Amino acid sequence: MTQQTGSRISTVPHEVNRLTVRVDAPFQEFRERYERAVPPFDAARFEQLIKENADWDTVLRATTQNAPHDFIIYWKFDATPIMRLAGDRWLCVEYLMGNHTIAQRMYHHDPAIMLYAPLRTMIYEDSAGATRFAVDQPSTRFSSFGDPDITEVGLELDRELAALLEHLEAPVPAELVRGRVSHG
Repeated sequence: MTQQTGSRISTVPHEVNRLTVRVDAPFQEFRERYERAVPPFDAARFEQLIKENADWDTVLRATTQNAPHDFIIYWKFDATPIMRLAGDRWLCVEYLMGNHTIAQRMYHHDPAIMLYAPLRTMIYEDSAGATRFAVDQPSTRFSSFGDPDITEVGLELDRELAALLEHLEAPVPAELVRGRVSHG
């Protein structure tokens, strides 16, 4: 539901499910598995495609080769060393993970989807020493645009995220496989 707060400003309140999955693996082991399954964005390759003014089919093929499990890491930040300076001992790495060819299917409806694409994910160690993977449920982010085409891609991302977690041998939250936007 969009609330108009002025002729040039709109406010869209929406609820998001943060999914936190306890992983039965040590932090470093799970981090390595994740980074193998979700490789870094091959910037040089895609810069070359841009220079060549490649067609979209070429970009789609290149992306499939770069993203064996449908996702690519665009950015990562290991917060551990800087937070240790403050005395914190948590292990924590955050990522921007996504797929520009999937985002494009929403972007052409509304470029503002880039607020949530790529997805922000995190691997961290909790106070009990357990490894956790956290992410906002994609469909709860993208459904806020009120466009059924965008919402459908968000639901597809839920399923792709579920498949990635399954590949990583991590528990899959039921919200990701229900096939609908779930709140609560």
